[in-house]
Amino acid sequence: MRANVLLSGASGMIGEALRASLARKSIAAMRLVRGPGDPQPAEFRWNPEATSPEQSIPPMLASFPFDAAIHLSGASVAGHRWTTGYRDQLRRSRIVTTRALCELLRGLPQPPRVLICASAIGIYGDRGSQILDENSPPGTGFLADLCREWEAAAQVADDAGIRVVHLRFGIVLGASGGALAKLLPVFRLGGGGKLGSGHQWMSWVTLPDVVRAILFAIERPDLRGAINVTAPHPVTNEEFTRALGRVLHRPTVFAVPAMALKLAFGEMAEGTLLASTRVLPGRLSSAGFRFEQEEIEPALRSLLAK
Repeated sequence: MRANVLLSGASGMIGEALRASLARKSIAAMRLVRGPGDPQPAEFRWNPEATSPEQSIPPMLASFPFDAAIHLSGASVAGHRWTTGYRDQLRRSRIVTTRALCELLRGLPQPPRVLICASAIGIYGDRGSQILDENSPPGTGFLADLCREWEAAAQVADDAGIRVVHLRFGIVLGASGGALAKLLPVFRLGGGGKLGSGHQWMSWVTLPDVVRAILFAIERPDLRGAINVTAPHPVTNEEFTRALGRVLHRPTVFAVPAMALKLAFGEMAEGTLLASTRVLPGRLSSAGFRFEQEEIEPALRSLLAK
């Protein structure tokens, strides 16, 4: 691996953990950030919505050879109602920026050999207890359509000869951010409980394993296309709830009715909180990747012990 990695979405939970891991390996992560202002050290500013690719390329970027580009940007899917305006924000933050980044990479004198692009298991939609892997077709609904278009936006890089890997992340568990961090205050007060029936499948993965999977994908030239990044043993929401209660030594009796979630969050609740997606990491496992955390309760204990 060369000394430089280009990273968008560096300030998010995954981005920050990845930067720390790269630093420990003495690999520089050059951040690609949006908006006006003077660039900070190891930072390039760009405008992904520029009218032409040339306008979006930071002047100094062409002088740095990058071995890999890692694209993690995107507005949060959960926690917001999917209004017309927010749907547009979700689309622009994923599809527009991915397409613009690929145009940028294609125009560099030395394009990176690989683009690692974030995606999500939301592409499979609500599939009940059906076991899904990378060979499973996309599902239906807004989130599935969004993920499908998101991945298609990287075709520009693939056509340019850059190896493209779409990492379809499951629910990423980290103690300091994401879904688990939002749940912890409620569970610690004894107010935790299952969502709806609790029968919906949750395909989860720990943040440390996500970082390891990203680095693994960079180093494996045989990996390209869709890769599920989920632990080998998904659980139902009820199983997850009970495991978290045991780890925190708290009761988990306050179930949240599905109707209440739908009234509060509308389609977002149906597409995320109540959706059932049972996904296995087929291609990662076949390639020899080993998850450090495969079972939910030991994973939670490990995360919360830090």
